[in-house]
Amino acid sequence: MQDQGKAFDHKLLVPDLWQQEALRYLREGLDVVLHAPTGAGKTFVFEMLMDSGWRGRAIYTVPTRALANDKAREWMEKGWDVGVCTGDLRFHPDAQVTVATLETQRSSTLKGQGPDLMVIDEYQMLGDLQRGVNYEVVLAMAPPDTQLLLMSGSVANPETVADWLESNGRKVELVSEGKRPVPLEEIFADALPRHFSESVRGHWPKIVTAALGANMGPVLLFAPKRLMAEDIAQQLATGLPPDEPLALSPEQKKLAGKTLIKLLKRRIAPHHSGLDYKQRAGLIEPLAKAGQLRAVVSTTGLGAGVNFSMRSVIVTDREYRVDDERLLLRPDELLQMFGRAGRRGLDERGYAIVAPRKPRLSEARPLPLRPSNRVDWCSLLEVMRTAGAKELSPTQEAENFANRLFRDEPVPLGFEAFLSKQRAVKKQPVVSSSEKRDSSRDEVIEMLNSEDRWERRRGPVKIQLADALFRVGEEWRPALSCPETLAGVKAGSLWRRGRGRNRTYGRELPVARFPEEEGEGRVALLKSFRRRLREHFKEANPKLLRRYGKKLWSLESLEKSFGPFFPDLASGGRLTALVERNGLISARLDYGKAHAYGWKDQRGETLLNPPLRKRKKEWTSPFTDSADEGLGPDATLAETWFHLGLIDREGCPTRRGTVFSFFHQGEGLAVAAALEDESYPIEEMIHDLANLRAGHRFAALAGEGSRLGAICQRNYGDVTCGGYLRRGLPPEYGDGAAEAVRETLAHPEGKQDLFDDELRSGDLERAHLEWKSLLSLIAHAPNMEWDRWKALQTEARSLSETNARGKELPKLPPLEPEQRKRHQSRLQRGRESDPVISSQR
Repeated sequence: MQDQGKAFDHKLLVPDLWQQEALRYLREGLDVVLHAPTGAGKTFVFEMLMDSGWRGRAIYTVPTRALANDKAREWMEKGWDVGVCTGDLRFHPDAQVTVATLETQRSSTLKGQGPDLMVIDEYQMLGDLQRGVNYEVVLAMAPPDTQLLLMSGSVANPETVADWLESNGRKVELVSEGKRPVPLEEIFADALPRHFSESVRGHWPKIVTAALGANMGPVLLFAPKRLMAEDIAQQLATGLPPDEPLALSPEQKKLAGKTLIKLLKRRIAPHHSGLDYKQRAGLIEPLAKAGQLRAVVSTTGLGAGVNFSMRSVIVTDREYRVDDERLLLRPDELLQMFGRAGRRGLDERGYAIVAPRKPRLSEARPLPLRPSNRVDWCSLLEVMRTAGAKELSPTQEAENFANRLFRDEPVPLGFEAFLSKQRAVKKQPVVSSSEKRDSSRDEVIEMLNSEDRWERRRGPVKIQLADALFRVGEEWRPALSCPETLAGVKAGSLWRRGRGRNRTYGRELPVARFPEEEGEGRVALLKSFRRRLREHFKEANPKLLRRYGKKLWSLESLEKSFGPFFPDLASGGRLTALVERNGLISARLDYGKAHAYGWKDQRGETLLNPPLRKRKKEWTSPFTDSADEGLGPDATLAETWFHLGLIDREGCPTRRGTVFSFFHQGEGLAVAAALEDESYPIEEMIHDLANLRAGHRFAALAGEGSRLGAICQRNYGDVTCGGYLRRGLPPEYGDGAAEAVRETLAHPEGKQDLFDDELRSGDLERAHLEWKSLLSLIAHAPNMEWDRWKALQTEARSLSETNARGKELPKLPPLEPEQRKRHQSRLQRGRESDPVISSQR
């Protein structure tokens, strides 16, 4: 979109061509997969649709609660009818536009219910190890009358996602835009002018001071670890040259607290989950958007989250932590972060400032979405439960569901074999040896793709040779630049045009000869060509044999008469010219539009002769590193569920399986097991649920261990199932959160006593939000004829109703009038609009 009317008090936004194209497809009722860089204006397509008078109901899904609240406030200010649904918060859910976290839409989608339009913002989450299965389910099961708009800038193969949606019977258009609205340039930190930072101490303060002095501010720094983000923010606050202090209102000071006040006055701010929501959304983010801050130091959550950018971005490290794991930033995550450089309408370009031995812009790139081996157990059991209520076959409905998922091949659920065993013998140990399977099912054929990586070979596709690649030695080349591509064509001999990498091969087919005696400009067809004609017309149209079977033709009519037939006569070759040498006339044939069969790889390239290998299939048993002797690595999904008590011998969901299906990931296993222990009081259990999504940060508050955790491990042993159990506990389970929730509910004024270097106010707030989200999920789950479940729902509804915050957006302090004006650092005043760089390398 282009900004018009900059000299006036308003801006007229003119959509770019790709935005107009996407909008046109939406108005035509089609699904749209929209690929464009961060900050290019993908959301503007949706806003144009709403502002144009569209009358349908839309659900706009985002990855995080914070982003949902941010979007909702932004659109409320425009006067839209907006609601929010984020698990912990259900505000005006029947509004024309509901901003929601995607998981809240899973249940209604499985019931076949949906809005007129569902927007999946940041759909690269489809590849997320934990949450990707929920995105997959919503996209696979969206009702046919619900339009889909998928948006991302960090997916390398959006066409694969579009193809998958089309395979489920949807009408999809792909709209791609590769150009950033604000160009991005990489600058080495040691190339920045140093005359502003000579007296500055500290590595990061020197770099940020130099950037501000070169007119590259404000600066957004990404520090993947929380403590590192706080440390760098403190270094900048004390190390940067002084600037005009930021004045805060009394309400803002009360919200900020002493530590954050000191940083904000120096126009520096940290941004991480340890800060509570009001501090992030009510202070740091609006001040950053208004241009009041010189630098923000964020953890990785901001990269794919909050809707603001700064002029320059620095990524300070590659490593970050998720629960007990330490991970490295992926290339697509780096792309999201560097993509925050450059503010549309404010900056002519953005800057990726690279410190020594730190991530570079060249490391940032989109990643292809690949089908995973996981399937969402909860959704699958919900489908089976619903099928049973409708007197349909639960196992058949499960197979139908699995066939719609984002997969190269059907998901092996194993129900047929499981039911056969159960019918034969009531109790039979699971056979884990592979000799009882058809050996052909144990092998897959893989091919070497265009990036020289092995991937599963799919079925052949029909393509034009101009679009294909041919393997020569150790490299892939355009197919028609290789003589071997046409070696099997039985039509004349090879000819070549161009040299080196620009060469293209075709075939040269002799067709006629000038008679030895000159005769009125006529030529005689060669016997070989006449034979080729006879064979063709005998099969295609015998009536034309006589017309085209004569020997002598005028030179002028030769091309006109026979040109259209060459693709059929010469395996797809098209006539480009007639050439004469020594009285022999030959047809030069181009094979660019000739059809052949090849194999498409995950990059979308078509390969004619990929190297192949056979590999033993890796059976995707959910059990890994399990101490249970009853199930091995070859256990099927059906056998796994039976072992965990989720289905009975008939393949139907049990009471435990039904409760489990109401939840996400492994938390339902814990709730079901806890309900089965009738000695566990509901009043005690409902607070212990706070541990289910708590992670590691509350460990110091844990007492002797939660009863909930003990019940889980007693029921499930030391079993590990990817995404569902880790040594018998849900993967995000963490002791101590329940104690923190009880303490703060009883003594809210004493919550500061709980904090340490690891645990902050934002962690406690998140624990409360996740707990309330679980209560809301239980309160709105289906009814069930089980006294314990009914009691849990009653208690959850009671606690949810006392939570007034769950029905309205949190109130945030407004910015002061002076804070709405863009601040210019003292280091930048009087300088040129473009940065001053001493040297680049």
